[in-house]
Amino acid sequence: MEQNLRHKRLRQLVGKLNKQRKIQTKKIDILCNDFVDAHRSFIRALGVISSTADFYQSIIGVTDLNRLLFITSDFIKSQIPDVTVGFFLRREESFDVHLGQSDKPIEMEQQRLENCFTTELVNSVCAANRICELGELLSMGLEANPNQLSKISAFTIPLGQFGTSLGFTLVYRESSKKLTGPDLEKISAISTGFSRAIQSCVAEAGKTR
Repeated sequence: MEQNLRHKRLRQLVGKLNKQRKIQTKKIDILCNDFVDAHRSFIRALGVISSTADFYQSIIGVTDLNRLLFITSDFIKSQIPDVTVGFFLRREESFDVHLGQSDKPIEMEQQRLENCFTTELVNSVCAANRICELGELLSMGLEANPNQLSKISAFTIPLGQFGTSLGFTLVYRESSKKLTGPDLEKISAISTGFSRAIQSCVAEAGKTR
């Protein structure tokens, strides 16, 4: 009887130890996964910092707006393959559109997406002053063929998140290659410096008139 009781207590002790070991193993797995995720995020952040520094170096001394926009478009396309880029810059009562050429332009029934933007829509996007996805643009008044819109992934990224908005960058590509958070992060990272460079180019152009 006493021997059976000892065996029972031993089995309970072993079972308790196994349960604690499983809990500990699970905690270690979670900790390792968190560490791996943090490491990946750190590496990605370093990549963004490095590419942003390269971009800023490439626009040092650039005072011509068209040249600046060409360099920026080229940089974005180097970071995000097969993307179409457009820059919307606000004027007092209208806006200017500057296009970067895509390696694989997306047809929109004789129209490109950037041609679907009205002054009212541009003003709404600028007023929002945040990254806007295609659904938000539709709610703001974007009008285009729904069948065509279903084939693309599109976002706008503001130029100048603090103070008055200068405009925004439009990026889009085929929905089969949906734009991701890291893609948008690369563009957002250069937006502040890019906005200041635009202001400098506009000011320089004003001096020569």
